[in-house]
Amino acid sequence: MTGKNKSFSHDNVDYSESEDGYQLQVSETESDIHLEKLNLGPRKKLLIMNLNGLLLCRTNRRNKEEIPRHNIDAALNHAIGALKSKLLFVWDQDRCTNSGFKSLEIKFKPLFFKELSKVWDNVKKGGPYSASNTLLIDDKPYKALLNPLDTAIFPEPYKPKDEVDRVLDPKGELCLYLKGLADAHDVQSYVKEHPFGQPAITSSHPDWEFYSQVQACLRRKN
Repeated sequence: MTGKNKSFSHDNVDYSESEDGYQLQVSETESDIHLEKLNLGPRKKLLIMNLNGLLLCRTNRRNKEEIPRHNIDAALNHAIGALKSKLLFVWDQDRCTNSGFKSLEIKFKPLFFKELSKVWDNVKKGGPYSASNTLLIDDKPYKALLNPLDTAIFPEPYKPKDEVDRVLDPKGELCLYLKGLADAHDVQSYVKEHPFGQPAITSSHPDWEFYSQVQACLRRKN
């Protein structure tokens, strides 16, 4: 695997990652809402970062049997080293939602989604978490299809041969964006007002017909 410069941090940010792998129902108690309104300063934000495509690039080799596909610990050691201990949680593809469809980019690849509601329902430490304080960062916009709008940003995929890639430079565009987010009161408002990277998949997307069918199918199942 080939890694990128990844030393960035901010006092108001919690870090979390998933290798490849998160409907849409989030509930807040009345007391939670009142407490949020009483907090006049910016709250801590939960960042959920994709590993492959953002921090690392899984290279293709001739003998694929020699490459463990889901060795997350080794991948994290390579990507962030000792900073791994600061992660709130690490989830793998087993926590993602298998849509039952195949990906448009690779016909035999299952189409997985990252549902943030699973995080909000299961991760309690440092919470509560909701659409107002959670940001998913992934290089694949379709991964966020089942989540509320403006809860994710989509940098371009990391390519090892791109020698001018400075996405994770502490003074780079993404880190400056996250510093602004850390000082914001609401994630969704900030993301809506500050577009970043690839566009989200909405009704204006060229592949919307396919993704809307997937959405409808999953709603019927639920």
